[in-house]
Amino acid sequence: MDPEPRRDESDFLANYDPRDYDPVAVTVDVVALTIRDGALHVLLVRRGNAPYEGMWALPGGFVQAGGPLQGTDAEDLPDAAVRELAEETGLSAKGGALGRVHLEQLGTYGSPGRDPRMRVISVAYLAFAPELPDPEAGGDAADAAWSPVDALGLADSGRQRPGTTRRLAFDHARILSDGLERARGKLEYTPLATAFCDGEFTIPELRSVYEAVWGEELHAGNFHRKVLSVPGFVESTGATSDRGGRRGGPRPRLYRAGDARLLHPALLRPSREEEIR
Repeated sequence: MDPEPRRDESDFLANYDPRDYDPVAVTVDVVALTIRDGALHVLLVRRGNAPYEGMWALPGGFVQAGGPLQGTDAEDLPDAAVRELAEETGLSAKGGALGRVHLEQLGTYGSPGRDPRMRVISVAYLAFAPELPDPEAGGDAADAAWSPVDALGLADSGRQRPGTTRRLAFDHARILSDGLERARGKLEYTPLATAFCDGEFTIPELRSVYEAVWGEELHAGNFHRKVLSVPGFVESTGATSDRGGRRGGPRPRLYRAGDARLLHPALLRPSREEEIR
């Protein structure tokens, strides 16, 4: 239970006027990632209103402050992120596709001028889920689609390269770049890759997640050995896949996510291993 304000604080709050300060708005933006047809995709919406009408952007919007004028309750930031995903894409927030989403806070973005309307601070979230369905635009979005990350022309600077056709509004190219680096890094030292998989999966299916997110090809045998050497990363179900192995080999074993929260030793990207050496 939150403590009650002291009497002197109560007097201060009774006479406090927020209009004494410049207005600042808070929004949420969501980097939602999934793997489709073996490639990493990000969820984008086409803006239906100004500013940047017609341009593509990350799903997001203003946090509801609540009150009689809005006719809504005040919402927490994670709730706003889930609501915006549901409203702007048509994905169900309860008991449906969004019920399987791993959601975590990515960062805060508040550079002056990032939004031409007013001073806007955005709290960005990162979301992962396996095989999310095709979205349906809703809210103030004119369209919604899964876009291959490789097609967005992201440069190391956090901007899009010249000639990229699907330009992102606001500073969303930077937010997306930060989200991708967070995802790639977390796959090295946490079992988050299993969030892209079904409840039961094979080691080759898990390897395809790493290859899609990292954008690097991995040696099958080395990856298999590394995964099984990490305590608590995966655990065997005792069953095998219905599909046979490549080139007529035995059916691969099925695994599920283990109870580890950190991977030790970590699974480093091949390019990172070269840097360390």
